[in-house]
Amino acid sequence: MAAQNFDVIVIGAGPGGYVAAIRAAQLGQKVVIVEREHMGGICLNWGCIPTKALLRSSEVFHLMHRAKDFGLSVEKPDFDLAAVVKRSRNVAGQLSSGIGHLMKKNKITTVMGTARITAKGKVSVKTDKGTEELTAKNIVLATGARARNLPGLEADGDLVWAYKDALKASRMPKDLLVIGSGAIGIEFASFFNTMGAKTTVVEVMDRILPVEDAEISAFAKKQFVKQGMTIMEKAVVKQLDRDPKAGKVTAHIEANGKVETKVFDTVISAVGIVGNVEDLGLEELGVKIDRTHVITDEYCHTGVEGLYAIGDIAGAPWLAHKASHEGVMVAELIAGKHPHPVKPESIAGCTYCYPQVASVGYSEAKAKELGYDVKVGKFPFIGNGKAIALGEPEGMIKTVFDAKTGELLGAHMVGAEVTELIQGYIVGRQLETTEEDLMNTVFPHPTLSEMMHESVLDAYDRVIHM
Repeated sequence: MAAQNFDVIVIGAGPGGYVAAIRAAQLGQKVVIVEREHMGGICLNWGCIPTKALLRSSEVFHLMHRAKDFGLSVEKPDFDLAAVVKRSRNVAGQLSSGIGHLMKKNKITTVMGTARITAKGKVSVKTDKGTEELTAKNIVLATGARARNLPGLEADGDLVWAYKDALKASRMPKDLLVIGSGAIGIEFASFFNTMGAKTTVVEVMDRILPVEDAEISAFAKKQFVKQGMTIMEKAVVKQLDRDPKAGKVTAHIEANGKVETKVFDTVISAVGIVGNVEDLGLEELGVKIDRTHVITDEYCHTGVEGLYAIGDIAGAPWLAHKASHEGVMVAELIAGKHPHPVKPESIAGCTYCYPQVASVGYSEAKAKELGYDVKVGKFPFIGNGKAIALGEPEGMIKTVFDAKTGELLGAHMVGAEVTELIQGYIVGRQLETTEEDLMNTVFPHPTLSEMMHESVLDAYDRVIHM
């Protein structure tokens, strides 16, 4: 079969790949996208979207238990796990089919199959019907990542779950162990704990949510413990003894120099991710790979002419919105435009546990480590009228400024709806705002966003409501 020729081949249809394909098509490129499994990738099918659907169910369930606080009555709140999971899968399915529609709308050719780069500008795709050969001057690698499996802690889909198993849970855990307290681990811990599982979280670092500002991590931990979670920090799961007949797992957990054993009926392994770099032909092309991630420059060039790598395969931060923005940037580079590179420190991180956590820029410790003289402001949810009216008085907002220039170096939040609030500070950083701009901005009342204003004021000893 003769090779089909395109301007751009995109490998992977997750939030990096499909966005790159759409932007390239908008710019007049002839585009083909190759996907081996699901349009929308992990994020849409097995990550960001379905987990948020699950967490919304647990949030509503939590509110049902608090009905009396709002002057309402709910008799014996209960749930149907199968229905909760079904709703989550339906949400993912609806959006996945939407990606296919977007490909057609933008006249992008879609090939379902497994791709391999056979030479510079050449891709061979194994499909159900045989092999298709594609050629293009430019190739965009957006193959994403998968869950990391540590020896002895591998998921088996029965007693030990990876994120996919947890998303289609067929039973409700009673005693749950979550290994890892990054965003994925803590979101599942929050969901199952809220739904009634006795939940233990083990984190190897000295605090949970280790990428967040230390004060935010400490505040979140306090709330999780109040909700009944057991948190073990500076701890390592050394071994899992599985007993499928009894439906039990005995975990050997090392902490404070001692190893103790605890019995669980379910374990969720959330110990990070590895890039999907295998069997793509990268080594033969001379692409440099470090710990399962492709090494790129700030413009996602791999060092091989016409070959770009975006999203999770190109390294941290492993976030869908980073992948999408890189996809747009690369499409514009290919079309001869001059986009700005994506700056990791300007990309927000959001964790949809209860309470939510969100941040952008440098933590207080990181800013000081980089040599900044900082001014720090904080404001608690308990001082905000809207938070109290919502029945969500637990939370805080923290801002970090450069004392010399007034530049907003970082913003860190924990509490209700902070994953939506963070956008205000992201826009502020993009527009190179100073403390003066933020102080002179009129925030509407009554809103949670007023706390963003108060936190800025606090950094400069002008806070009003505290």
